[in-house]
Amino acid sequence: MGRLPDLEAWGVFAKVASTGSFTKSAKELSLSNATVSKLISRLEARLGERLFHRTSRKPTLTETGRVLATRAAQILSEGEDAEAEAQARSVSPRGRIRLAAPMSFGLSQVAPILPEFLALYPDVSIDLRLDDRLVDLIGDGVDVAVRIAALSDSSLIVRKLCPIERFVVGTPAYFEKHSRPQRPSDLAQHACLPYTYLASGDVWHFANEAGEKEAVTVQGPLGANSADALKTALLAGLGVAMQPDFVVWEEIKSGKLECVLQDWSAPSLNINVLTPAGGPRASRVTALIEFLVAHFSADAVPWAKLHRG
Repeated sequence: MGRLPDLEAWGVFAKVASTGSFTKSAKELSLSNATVSKLISRLEARLGERLFHRTSRKPTLTETGRVLATRAAQILSEGEDAEAEAQARSVSPRGRIRLAAPMSFGLSQVAPILPEFLALYPDVSIDLRLDDRLVDLIGDGVDVAVRIAALSDSSLIVRKLCPIERFVVGTPAYFEKHSRPQRPSDLAQHACLPYTYLASGDVWHFANEAGEKEAVTVQGPLGANSADALKTALLAGLGVAMQPDFVVWEEIKSGKLECVLQDWSAPSLNINVLTPAGGPRASRVTALIEFLVAHFSADAVPWAKLHRG
């Protein structure tokens, strides 16, 4: 086996190449000028090529030096990243996590499992922020966000968990009185209870397996920015609503609510976990993400078993 690369010398070369100064590099690396010069000379001897012209007060890269400077910068960057990741993973999770989640999902699904997580990691605390509005992770200082959406390309790091289905539901008594819609367009004749934070507003979109698409503008006696408030109105027989499966699956299973338009589906959504990009991830954040993945994978959630077989 050949000799291992002189990684220390490569790192010092990358630093000198980027700063253009032996003295400045020595200061940033907490080394003496003599040590920096020695390491550069050692690398040059190993390569059989000069990397710097030293005839002027400021060292300049030779042609070989210019070619190798980019590779050296990559070596230094990868080494720094590896050490940072190892240090982050080696530290026992501790400290505060700022966690954002949608209101209904946060109350019914996230908050109930947090005591288990905190029992596993007693040195961690959580600042839970519930809001259905779009959270700015960077601006609001959020470490982890749970978001239910069909996400487009983003500068954030996204981990998809389980899909979410939405169903048009109402009480059997409501449908006995007002009839059951056969197509989405029939909803225009019904008392509908819209979720006011829906991206499409009061327009509900549907498609079927035949490739047909329909969009209907709905209206009714109550709109709300809370799926739980709409469920209360649904159970009172006030109208029909398009609700996510995790909100109404138990009522559907018990027969308190009935699904209609089952040959049609609303645009798909996912439960996603988001974190800011850049830099090593703290061990407490990694621990929380893996905990959420374990609890909200498609195989773990009870509502998925009810509707997706």
